[in-house]
Amino acid sequence: MNYYIFQAGVFFNNLILVYEISISLSYLLLAGLSARAMRRYKKQNSFVDYRTLLSSQFAPSVSLIAPAYNESMTIVDNVRSLLALHYNNYEVIIVNDGSKDNTLDLLIEAYELERVDWLLHEHVTTKPVRGIYKAKNPAYHKLVVVDKVNGGKADALNVGINVSGNKYIACIDVDCVLESDSLLKLVKPFMEEKSQVIATGGVIRIANSCVIEEGRLIKVQVPDKFIARVQVLEYFRAFLMGRMAWAHINGLLLISGAFGMFHKATVIKAGGYNHNTVGEDMELLVRMRRMMYEEKKPCKVAFIPDPLCWTEAPQTWSILNKQRNRWTRGTAETLMLHRKMILNRRYGVLGMISLPAWVLFEWLAPLIEFFGIIFFICLVLLGYANWMYFFSFLGLVYTFAIMISVFAILFEERSYQQYKRPRHMLRLILSALLEPFFYHPLTVWAAVKGNYDLLTGKKSWGEMTRAGFSQKKS
Repeated sequence: MNYYIFQAGVFFNNLILVYEISISLSYLLLAGLSARAMRRYKKQNSFVDYRTLLSSQFAPSVSLIAPAYNESMTIVDNVRSLLALHYNNYEVIIVNDGSKDNTLDLLIEAYELERVDWLLHEHVTTKPVRGIYKAKNPAYHKLVVVDKVNGGKADALNVGINVSGNKYIACIDVDCVLESDSLLKLVKPFMEEKSQVIATGGVIRIANSCVIEEGRLIKVQVPDKFIARVQVLEYFRAFLMGRMAWAHINGLLLISGAFGMFHKATVIKAGGYNHNTVGEDMELLVRMRRMMYEEKKPCKVAFIPDPLCWTEAPQTWSILNKQRNRWTRGTAETLMLHRKMILNRRYGVLGMISLPAWVLFEWLAPLIEFFGIIFFICLVLLGYANWMYFFSFLGLVYTFAIMISVFAILFEERSYQQYKRPRHMLRLILSALLEPFFYHPLTVWAAVKGNYDLLTGKKSWGEMTRAGFSQKKS
């Protein structure tokens, strides 16, 4: 019996070691690809100015769609900021998803809205629309407000698609803060690339502790709370070192639901957002790419490394747990819905590289880590733990994690340097040193719980209460 336990421990140790080496090499490869893509992007955009063209009447037409549910505290300022973007040919569609507060009343009063007759083309089936409003004041001619029966974010976005009248749609969380030139930058790939671009995404930044006035970013600051600072590092790694690299090899699977732009006709042909999954943003993009592969039409999903959108990250462990739980369920649902693509050469880079990598290093990683800890505890209780091996392995993993976080901070410094003060960098580095001990275990547990909730059939989105932005300069 002791022999079999020993052999099982050796086998599991070797398996974990191989897995750790694989995931480490994947991070290094992505970092290298991202650095190459970043240099290429900055070189191409250092001397080309599209502002004159993209601000003209000949610019690609864009419909900016923002679902709103119980947003009465900030909705007026948020809409004002969306109407002030540096772009000429766009409309703003606010979809009031059956709010229980006075969100709609505030919009009607602030922007002098009146109900209008509207020929609605139901490209995608949705919950009923109760009314569509336009402004009497020509100063707000770009604004369209839709009131509908509550159906969730995916359903609200689908209503916005049905109402939109432009070639491209940009989907955004209404409480996000956009850079004034965000549409200018996000629409550029649709004009530049040789292959058909079906979607573009950009970098999302953490706005906690930043100063926001009337929906505009006034001052960038490192978050005061540790939990938010670590998420700054996470976003550096995910966007600057992850999605930048995946887009470089045309293997990007996810555009953040906070802000992304899509070719509307392709979205409609794919069937719009799926309201039966909590990961509607990832699932839609994978479905669109799958459709294009099956129709044998070359396409591309582009990524912009410029800071385009600022959003509030969870500031409590409870809300963070709900968010990561939902992200896990959304990832798993998408992978299961499109499991036919995994290791299928018909789907090119997506089938042979992107999806297998997401299965191994995104979905399964927390599960492997969790059950690895359980297995080690069992070995300790049975007296078979190799402490020298354990501490050596732990030190290796910790050192590599810190190195990747420092690389991510370096990417930020060498790219757009939003955090300009040395003390900002120091606080981020100190947070990186603490992350593996105080933050990472909680996200692993949230992912494990997310998989459990998926197996037990939990479908809820989870209430994401926000603290709000600072409104005064400091």
